[in-house]
Amino acid sequence: MKVIRNDYVPEVLEPVLKSANIDGCVSVQADQTEAETNRLLNFAKNNDFIKGVVGWVDLRADNIEERLEYYSQNKLLKGMRHVVQDEPNDFMLGAEFQNGISHLHEYGMVYDILVFPTQLKASIALAEKFPDLPFVLDHIAKPYIKDKKIDGWAKEIKILAQSPNVQCKVSGMVTEADWTNWKEEEFTPYLDVVFEAFGVDRVMYGSDWPVCLVASEYNRMLSIVENYISKYSDADKAKVMGENAVRFYSL
Repeated sequence: MKVIRNDYVPEVLEPVLKSANIDGCVSVQADQTEAETNRLLNFAKNNDFIKGVVGWVDLRADNIEERLEYYSQNKLLKGMRHVVQDEPNDFMLGAEFQNGISHLHEYGMVYDILVFPTQLKASIALAEKFPDLPFVLDHIAKPYIKDKKIDGWAKEIKILAQSPNVQCKVSGMVTEADWTNWKEEEFTPYLDVVFEAFGVDRVMYGSDWPVCLVASEYNRMLSIVENYISKYSDADKAKVMGENAVRFYSL
């Protein structure tokens, strides 16, 4: 993890995006604090290429509506995320968490689902319980690419995709492969599942930068998705590479 033990700030990211011909991004929380949310919002305020922020509040808090009301005043705040991958498998089924989730839509926010495959069942239940809330699954739920395991993950991805309020980010895949020896073709079976299940209208490119740097330079990681969708029409490529994210996050 040594490579990412640095301060990755907008001044570091902007030339990376320019070299990849990407003109905007959404910054997503990593730390479970409101200080992190405020920091990212400040970055977005001062850097036009950061088009929106997915922040964090304690969705289980008694004063959750007050906090959502506060953050809803900032139009750069688009949604919330909790690092559920570090929680028990049934975390999202808890009454307090679901109470917080239930208020996001009324404040114009979306929710990013960050889970491991073992938490997909809970993700399915969450999406079904809140059909009016737009969800996006981050990092295709981190399948076990290094171990070439796909069947159980694929089955539940297909079930999750049956909820029309859920989209999927093709991101973070390189960190689930062998960091030093992965080959691009290893990702194809997983991408096949995602694109077949969600379709081009509900899939969006994501980078997982800077975490992706433990396994790949940005442009090499980007090329996995670009090469996969090279067979698609220009209109469909545009959806995956930006338009779906613009619509989902109201950028």
